[in-house]
Formats: sequence, C-alpha cells, structure tokens
Amino acid sequence: MSTSDAQHSNLDAQTISQIANLARLSPNDAESAEFAQSLNKILDMMETLKAFDTTGIEPLKSPFDMPQPLRADVVTENNHREDYQAIAPATQDGLYLVPRVIE
Repeated sequence: MSTSDAQHSNLDAQTISQIANLARLSPNDAESAEFAQSLNKILDMMETLKAFDTTGIEPLKSPFDMPQPLRADVVTENNHREDYQAIAPATQDGLYLVPRVIE
C-alpha cells in the first residue's frame, strides 16, 4: 500500500477545510465533517473495488447492452439568420461585425 493509499482513511474536517481553502470554498465545521465522512466512504469503496481481479476483462464501451438509437438527422427549424441580423448594428456576409477588442 502506497503512502497516498494510506492517507485516504484519515481525512478529517481539518483536512477538508484546508482543501476547501485551496478551492476558495468556505464550508462550516459541520459541513467539513460531513464531507470528510462522505469522502472517506467513497475512498473505502474504491479500495474495495481494487481487490477485484479484472485481468482479462475488457472494459465496457457503454453500460447498455444495445447501442442507443439516434434520431434522424433532419432539419426541424427554419433558418432565421436574416431576421436576427436585421436588427444587428453591423453585419457582413452573414456574420456579425463587432468592434476590435485586441490590437
């Protein structure tokens, strides 16, 4: 077991608060304790999953047995570009013209 694997089981409210500070979050003490408990459960579950031998098992491309049906690729809406650009201050060749931002 590596050092990082061993460290997951001791996530506490203080560690969560430190991580939250780095992420510019500010959970209160109760939330930090709750997050620590939830994260420890998730990390324990990941450790349990590591115990399974998956040698020779091909990864799934999808959790579904059959491919998902795709809708027909047909136009269902009219092109309203002319209507939308009629109220624009400036257009050219179907594009909106805007002031230069970067010189």
